[in-house]
Amino acid sequence: MSDSTTKVPTTVAPESKARRYTADISHGIVLILSLLLIVYISYDTFEDIPFLSNHTYMTFQFWVCVVFLADFFIELIMSYDKKKYLKSRWFFFLISIPYLNIVNLTNIHLSPELLFYVRFVPLMRGAYSLAMVTGYISQNRATSLMTQYVAILLSMVYIMSLIFFYEEYGVNTNVKTFWDALYWSAMNTTTVGCYFSAVTPIGKIISVILPTGGMLMLPLFTVFVTNKVKALDDSRLFNDFFFIKGKKDAHEKVVEEKAVENKSIGKNED
Repeated sequence: MSDSTTKVPTTVAPESKARRYTADISHGIVLILSLLLIVYISYDTFEDIPFLSNHTYMTFQFWVCVVFLADFFIELIMSYDKKKYLKSRWFFFLISIPYLNIVNLTNIHLSPELLFYVRFVPLMRGAYSLAMVTGYISQNRATSLMTQYVAILLSMVYIMSLIFFYEEYGVNTNVKTFWDALYWSAMNTTTVGCYFSAVTPIGKIISVILPTGGMLMLPLFTVFVTNKVKALDDSRLFNDFFFIKGKKDAHEKVVEEKAVENKSIGKNED
């Protein structure tokens, strides 16, 4: 008589796999579009191109924001707890709205400086995707947190360099090229400081933001190093344990063989 109870193998639900794959793909697309957006903004800033009159850029940013909004609603539909998702991700919806296109269509008058900053709003969504993608590099929580923060910090340094260059170029005699602005941002992030200072109000605000971001890096780096050292010590203890155990087993085997040999010799003598 066969047993009626059969063991059902445990498998990962295809639905959860599909959710994970969809989220990974959407984060990757958002990241690529954000990088292209940075390239567009950088080029327009270096060449001093008025972006509102740049039809190609305005069209590209509009469709980028459409993709960001689609990504938001796809994740909302796929989330198990939609109320919790809206509560925690509502900010991503706000920064995915194509504000520049709305301003251009409605003829709302804003200062050139304010319009320049509005261009960076969608990049906040890209920074989140960058953190998510880099966080997948390691399963270790400390390493994942470290890589995510480094990715966000590097993005912030570059964006702040663009803003600093836009504000200080032509006003600050020490800022002749973008590389001067990038060098200033990097040195301030390390809290070492640069040989020249900001002269505009926005530049002075950035000179406070960057060192703050750099100082937050120190405790994360400490946790990361401590975690690595602990893992190395645990690995050494693990290896030492089996090395000592192996030597002990080998010694016991030799003693046992010696005892058997002595016993057989005694029998022969008798």
